[in-house]
Amino acid sequence: MAFIIVFFISHWYLSLFSQTFFQHRYAAHGAFTMNRFWERVFFVVAYVTQGSSYMSPRAYGIMHRMHHAYADTEKDPHSPAYDRNIFAMMWRTRVVYLNILERKIPIEPRFTKNLPEWNWFDKWGNSWLSRLLWVGVYVFLYVLFAPSLWFYFLLPLHAAMGPVHGVIINWFAHKYGHVEYPADNSSKNMFNVDFLMLGEAYHNNHHAFPSRANFATRKGDFDFCFLIIRALHKLKVIRLRDERQRSRVKRGRFSGVRSMEQ
Repeated sequence: MAFIIVFFISHWYLSLFSQTFFQHRYAAHGAFTMNRFWERVFFVVAYVTQGSSYMSPRAYGIMHRMHHAYADTEKDPHSPAYDRNIFAMMWRTRVVYLNILERKIPIEPRFTKNLPEWNWFDKWGNSWLSRLLWVGVYVFLYVLFAPSLWFYFLLPLHAAMGPVHGVIINWFAHKYGHVEYPADNSSKNMFNVDFLMLGEAYHNNHHAFPSRANFATRKGDFDFCFLIIRALHKLKVIRLRDERQRSRVKRGRFSGVRSMEQ
């Protein structure tokens, strides 16, 4: 039982870290930079930690930029305002993501700048064979270590870990919580100390300052992922935006919901 619990918690946080650090803050918003070597390392880290729900940083970045530009409108890839339930929103998000991934729809040039690309790797990571192999790994571990059949109910969460994280923010953080910064969308902060979502639940803060690496903006907020980001910056693995750029963000230059610093 101990192994399964540790495995589930580890998968939850490692997958979430890759999503918020690499696909969200780096690919979509360029909150920091890294060289090509480290970019490829984090491609692999994202693939290993997200497994069957691996997301292309390029496709995720485009889709998320669209979310900021069109938040709570009919063009938003995922909005509770235009989807009747969680599953309808998840399905629409999947359709938009696949259309972007497979380049089936035209994309506005403003959404395609400075995106990390590794085409063959993304093609493999998003293939059904890759996803099935990862599900097979999860099932194998449960066969070996699950003490009872009840634990097998966790397997769907492993298989769809990325979409589960996405729906927590894109559905619940647009419905429940408090508004720190008035905006023309329904984004909210769900927690004061966000240990569950590694800072992602400061969704209203993020919509107010989309290119800011630290989603915590006031006393009492604590962004756990930013601790790792700051450590990686000190280790020279990544480079945060210079202080002049970050100061402009703090003063609100990029605080408009429909604007986004690339």
